[in-house]
Parts: sequence; structure tokens; C-alpha cells
Amino acid sequence: MKSAVETLNPTRVRLTVEVPFEELKESLDAAYKKINQQVTVKGFRKGKIPARVIDQRFGRGAVLEEAVNDALPKFYTEAVNEAELNVLGQPEVDITELKDNETLNFTAEVDIRPAIEIPDYSGIEVEVDAVEVSDEDVEKAVEELRERFASTSPVERAAEDGDVVTLDLEAKVEGEILEDGVASGVSYTIGSGELLEGIDDAVKGLEAGGEATFTSELKGGSAAGKESEVTVKVTQVAARELPALDDDFAQLASEFDTLDEVKADSRKRLENMKQYDQATQAQERVLEKLLELVEVPVPEKLLADEIETRKHNLVNHQLGQMGLDLAKYLEIQGKTEEEFDAETKEQAEKGIKTQFVLDELVNKEKLNVNQEELTEHLMRRAQSSGMSPDQFAQAVVEGGQVPMLVGEVARGKALAVVVEAATVKDTNGEVVDLDDEDETAETVEATESADAAEEKTEKTEA
Repeated sequence: MKSAVETLNPTRVRLTVEVPFEELKESLDAAYKKINQQVTVKGFRKGKIPARVIDQRFGRGAVLEEAVNDALPKFYTEAVNEAELNVLGQPEVDITELKDNETLNFTAEVDIRPAIEIPDYSGIEVEVDAVEVSDEDVEKAVEELRERFASTSPVERAAEDGDVVTLDLEAKVEGEILEDGVASGVSYTIGSGELLEGIDDAVKGLEAGGEATFTSELKGGSAAGKESEVTVKVTQVAARELPALDDDFAQLASEFDTLDEVKADSRKRLENMKQYDQATQAQERVLEKLLELVEVPVPEKLLADEIETRKHNLVNHQLGQMGLDLAKYLEIQGKTEEEFDAETKEQAEKGIKTQFVLDELVNKEKLNVNQEELTEHLMRRAQSSGMSPDQFAQAVVEGGQVPMLVGEVARGKALAVVVEAATVKDTNGEVVDLDDEDETAETVEATESADAAEEKTEKTEA
């Protein structure tokens, strides 16, 4: 077999392959054997029909077609390996010449990973938010804790903001009561915004036994997105009572003995959260700077497939679960379809570029992933998916996704290398030391933006 490679553009090549006919012998034998098992000829036992009889009865062309279909993947793979190509997706194969007992010539056009030059990234500088926790932040956190320990007690008065009301609801569309539009004993805190738009104004001022009707667009159910006439009846009004902010509350709501200790712990927690956000922000901005430094051509078909995958996941999974279609989603977002398409393309392109660049960094820096790192990453992914580590691990193995997880960890490590080399300052002009935030290096949004493209790329690589 002889092969040659022609570069069509930075992300696509054409392989020209010439196969001497004798190298098809194994596939020809297999073709005769397969046809033998599929057909019957009077006078011959099944599976024992001579090749010449098959040629006479069914045509040599049918045998050649079967043999070529069997042989092409092998010769294509050999040509790819010989040229040391990093291919993406399936090739477009064209048989240019097939002469019985002489030769088989074919071409195969296929996308490849582009060659990427990683420049010196040590000069990257980014600015991030300073870690500052104000007294107001602490007071708000303590107040949220206090809200969680509020109690309620029924009152005989009109409902007010902040009250917890028990409601019976009935929704009609075009005068017909919806099968899934009736509910009783619904508990609702006035002002929380957790139910229908307009319900706060409808129930405020009503006492137990009071009733009101209002119009609202349904958020879910069989008539999601439609205007509905909703009748609401208040069966109980209860006032919320907040516990006093004192040491007794501290002992009730936490493991601490005093309110001052609760406030100190809240401050520390807020600082940790802001430090995590700061580290994430640093990595996102460093990645943005890195992508600006690198020229990354993107294969057109890979980009088109990634855009289609993102749209499919949004429409059929995320929006489907919310009872929305794309048109309604765009209306809520205040976007045109053209704006949505442009944003989706931009995100998909960034995801693919991110993966290519970080993968190249993995190779350049000779980064490896050990079992401990993979296990830690698997545990985090399991937690975010709502599965147990054992269940998640089993799903990963059965789905053949272990290489995908290894790739995620390696890319996280590659980004961490760049962040470590960069200069990161906060808005106060202070240099930020991210050494204490190492565990975030692997799981920031920046690398996750590549993961959306990764599964598609992993599946299409030969």
C-alpha cells in the first residue's frame, strides 16, 4: 500500500491511497465466506459454494463491493498512522479506481487537529476582584440564617408582605379548568416570587376565607406559557416570627455558644467563598488572555456539529424540562434568533479552541494524570451529577468515558500551569497568591467551557 497526504487547509487533509490487489486477498476471502453464509445454491451445501459459482450466480461485482467495504477501514487507518495524523471525525471516502485483479485506489478527506504554537505566556497579567467582606455582608448572612429558623403562627387579620398563607388554587384557560391546574393547601410566603406573577397583589389584604381572581401566564404544566385566569382562596394567614439575635439563637442555629462566634464564622465562610470566586475569576481571565495569544483554526464540520449539539441539548433537555420551546426562551431572554445563533457559535468556537490549546499545553508541559487526581475529579463530578461515586464511576466505565475524565483533569492542570506563571493582581493593586486555591484549578468554568466540546471531539477522533 502507498499513501500520500495533501493539506487542504490547516484543519483538513486529503489522503490518496493505492492498494495492490494482492493486499485485498484477506478481505476477498472474507467476502466469499460471508456471501456463502447468506445464500443457497441448489446442489451445494450451505457454506460450501465454490467462489466461481458465486461469481457466476451473483456477480464478481458484489464480491468486490463486499471486500472493499471490509478493507477500506483497515487501509485508511494504516494511511492515517503512517502519516501520523491526529484526525477528527469520519472521513469522506471516494473510490477513484477499482480494477479487478489489478488495483484499488481511493481518497479520504478528513478533519485534523490543527498544529498550534504555544507562545511564551509568562507575561500574562490579569486583574481580579479583591477579597473584601464588609460588616453589611456579615449581617446579611446572619439574617439569612435567622430567616431559616423563623416560626409561624396563625393570625386573624389580612395578609401582609412576609406572611405565610395557605392557598387553594384553580387555573382556567379559555374558560376551561385545567386538569393539572387545581391545587389545595399550597403554602406560600408573600413576596417570595415563588408562584405566579400577580399572586402577591391578589392575596395581600385577604383574610382567611377570602378569595380573588387574577390573570397570569403559567410557568409550567400542560398550558405553560399561556394566559390563565387564576382563582385563589386563602384558607389561613400565618405571621412569621424571627428569633432574637442573641447567644440563645447562636446555640440554636449553630455549633457556637455566642452570637459573636457565629458572626466570625460567617465572615470566614464569606472570605473563603470570595477567595474561591477570585481564583475562578483569575483562571477565566488568564484563559481569555491565553486564547488571544494563540492562533487556533477550527474545523468547520466540528464547529457545526458542536453548535448543533448545544442547540439540541438546550431545546430538548434544559428547555424541555421547563416546559419551554426555543421561541419562548428567546422572548424571555429578549434575544433574536440571529443573536442566539451568534452567541452559540461564539461559545462553541471558544470551547473547541480552549480544548485544543489546553491539550497542546498538556503535551508541551508533559503533564500526566495520576490515579489520585482522577479519583478526586470523579468524586467532584459525581457530586455535581447527584449520583454516588460508585454509580458515577460505573456509568463512566460503561460509557467508555474514562479518557474524557482524564482529559478534563489534564486540561485543568495545564491551565493551572499558565495561571501560576501569570501575574494576578486584585482591584486594590495587590498581587494575589493563588497557592491556597489549588483545588479550584481543575474545576473552574473556563475549563468546563471546553468540556462541552470535548465529548463531541473525543467521540469523533479516530
